[in-house]
Amino acid sequence: MQAVILVGGEGTRLRPLTSRRPKPVITLVDRPFLVYMLEWLRGHGVDDVILSCGFEPTQVREALGDGAALGIRLRYVVEPEPRGTAGALKYAQDLLDERFLMLNGDVLCDIDVSAQLRRHEETGAVGTLGLVPVDDPSAYGLVLLDEDHAVTGFLEKPGPEELVGLQTTLISAGIYVLEHAVLDLIPEGRNVSIEREVWPRLVGAGLFGAPAQDAYWMDIGTPDRYLQGTFDILEGNVRTGVAERLGPGFLAVADDVRVDGRIIPPAVVGAGCRIDAGAHVGSLVVLGPGVTVGRGARVERAVVLDGATIGVGCEVTDCIIAPRARIADGAVVRGGAVIGEDVTVGSGNILTAGIKVFPGTELADGAITF
Repeated sequence: MQAVILVGGEGTRLRPLTSRRPKPVITLVDRPFLVYMLEWLRGHGVDDVILSCGFEPTQVREALGDGAALGIRLRYVVEPEPRGTAGALKYAQDLLDERFLMLNGDVLCDIDVSAQLRRHEETGAVGTLGLVPVDDPSAYGLVLLDEDHAVTGFLEKPGPEELVGLQTTLISAGIYVLEHAVLDLIPEGRNVSIEREVWPRLVGAGLFGAPAQDAYWMDIGTPDRYLQGTFDILEGNVRTGVAERLGPGFLAVADDVRVDGRIIPPAVVGAGCRIDAGAHVGSLVVLGPGVTVGRGARVERAVVLDGATIGVGCEVTDCIIAPRARIADGAVVRGGAVIGEDVTVGSGNILTAGIKVFPGTELADGAITF
């Protein structure tokens, strides 16, 4: 089976994590984010994947290679300019089979796409949209179905009055099974949205939905969702390859880690880390390779990536620390803060309330005290 994954966006909502590297290859727990999708697809028989790239395609190719290490074939198509979801698909059409999967590369999920493929074949659909329920559909576009799961319409970001009496909270999961004929509906050489310009033309003409009521699904597009996705992986709320590494104790610590403090699961601690005496790490913590946590520091519900340093007596909670950042003794980083690559946070700073510090910034001692 073949899949085309759209990974062309700049990931602006995830900055500063994505200031220097594209979202598909930023680290999520212990592997590039897109690897979760590739491993999941491989488990459903997908062996040929085309990545439709835009922003920093060289970094994506360098990180993922030809797919051999993942047991799949990876090929790359680079848009000459942003062409939208349908325009990107059209640009890759010469590589596409008669039937293929199309996916939004921002998603972490464990949907049974094999069941979606079976439903597509059973109905003789031209396109089958993977659908998931959400608690609050007001931020999304609802997909309306009849009793046979044929799509009857769409309701974009409905207000409270529009939700009254509706029996559905299903939204598109960004996972589609498509026949090659869909490409005939997409004009050449311009920006085209498949959601706004193609799906409406297929209503009543072979467009079906495949609800996945009990699956995990999350768009990892913001720092809050990045953290929540991390926690869900650590706790096993979404089925991923990380669970095997964590084992029944929900703890993975590399063999060469020096631990003089405490680690509370669930947690992942990478190679070459050092946790000094009196330091407390966990629960719900990821330490990337080469991280140092100083004496008496506390790290909880946080991601601290490769080579970062957490100083003596620091408090690091509910936040993200990018590679090689340095948090000096006694500093506090919490409350959804995101610290970019190569940032230096001086002693006495208190960073909270979702503050974002961009790569290479140096904050003097006591510069910010929220």
